[in-house]
Amino acid sequence: MKKVINAGIGGKSFTLDEDAYLKMEAYLKSFSKQIDMGIESVEVMEDVESRIADLLTEFLSSSYRDVVSVSTVEKVISRIGLPDGSTECHTGTSSEDYSTTSGSSVNKRFFRDTDQKIIGGVCSGLAAYFDIDVTLTRILAIILLFFATAGFWAYIVIWIVVPQATNAVQKCQMHGVPATAENIKLYSNTK
Repeated sequence: MKKVINAGIGGKSFTLDEDAYLKMEAYLKSFSKQIDMGIESVEVMEDVESRIADLLTEFLSSSYRDVVSVSTVEKVISRIGLPDGSTECHTGTSSEDYSTTSGSSVNKRFFRDTDQKIIGGVCSGLAAYFDIDVTLTRILAIILLFFATAGFWAYIVIWIVVPQATNAVQKCQMHGVPATAENIKLYSNTK
């Protein structure tokens, strides 16, 4: 019989078997040691834990299980990696163990980009979502504003309805890149 531990990760509660808990704890400690961002390290670790919680929820719902196993933790570690680009932490696991889920696709989400905003971040968010130049979207928005009153109202509605990308994980989703440790570190510096 295995011992199970209740743990809070990213604001959600999970039940992990003892081995999975120890592996997750070692991974988070290893991750925390590798990032060196001063005061922003706390925010990065919160984003990483939030991403881990999302992945654990996804894996548990697809496998119809209630307890997180070591293999599930290994899948999560392979998706996120470490800040140096590896999936190897001081527990002795290697990247060869995690090759099963590394090629997963990322769903892009539409957010307002407040890092490059002029008024509300709508045009920069559209540019990030459609992978086009932000200047082009701003020119199109100005044209729609002058030649059609619906353009003004569409901009206002999008500004109100679409959430802004507030953390690094949302910024990764906005740009359509996986929320790995490297990308989280990259997008947490763009404030």
